[in-house]
Amino acid sequence: MAALIDYGSFYDLFKQGGLDVTQSDYDSFSLYAETLCEWNERMNLTAITDPLGIAQKHFYDSIYPFSLLIVSRETPLSLADIGSGAGFSGLALKLWYQNMDVTLVDSLNKKVGFLQAAAEKLDVEVKCVCGRAEELARTEEYRESFDVVTARAVANLRVLCELCLPLVKVDGKFVALKGKDAEVSEAKGALRTLGGEISQVLKYRLPDEDERSAVVVEKIRETQDRFPRSFGRIKAKPL
Repeated sequence: MAALIDYGSFYDLFKQGGLDVTQSDYDSFSLYAETLCEWNERMNLTAITDPLGIAQKHFYDSIYPFSLLIVSRETPLSLADIGSGAGFSGLALKLWYQNMDVTLVDSLNKKVGFLQAAAEKLDVEVKCVCGRAEELARTEEYRESFDVVTARAVANLRVLCELCLPLVKVDGKFVALKGKDAEVSEAKGALRTLGGEISQVLKYRLPDEDERSAVVVEKIRETQDRFPRSFGRIKAKPL
């Protein structure tokens, strides 16, 4: 059984979001799906392994919200994907936005191993980093160094803001990919403290009608040096 739906079905799926998929695009995503399923037999990367589920909930859901923000596929941006796991959204975005400079961050070494192997098989250049966002944000190399930072449903928005905003350049964006509940109202205090401001909340549905939100935060000023705190303090007492 193929790991991904056929090209025609994949094309029609993405066309629902106004996205044109070439045969070359499809071939790359198909290879990604095959690699994901192969590795998933040895380690827990995803519970979604059916061909249509991979197409909709991994690939489409990674790319569609960004297509609303980044119109041109040629746009040269630096992006960090926090808690990248199996590469969603960062590695999928690299396949779509080939000029994007992508850094994939995960705290588990085995997942970083998968990301490195998948990127090599897909013949794309990404930087794979084993580490925690709150620790990387304390280093000169990574602090306030990315045009865009994204995280996909890995924590409450208040927690994500403190983990991710210190990595975003002033005038850059933090994009939190969430489910139906975007947790916006409770995060406003944290955003003010960290130098961010919500510019828009994109509400959309997947082709299977599942509801999603993409919270777009503009970095309007530098984050104070005392942030981020340790993860224990962030989790115990969110801003």
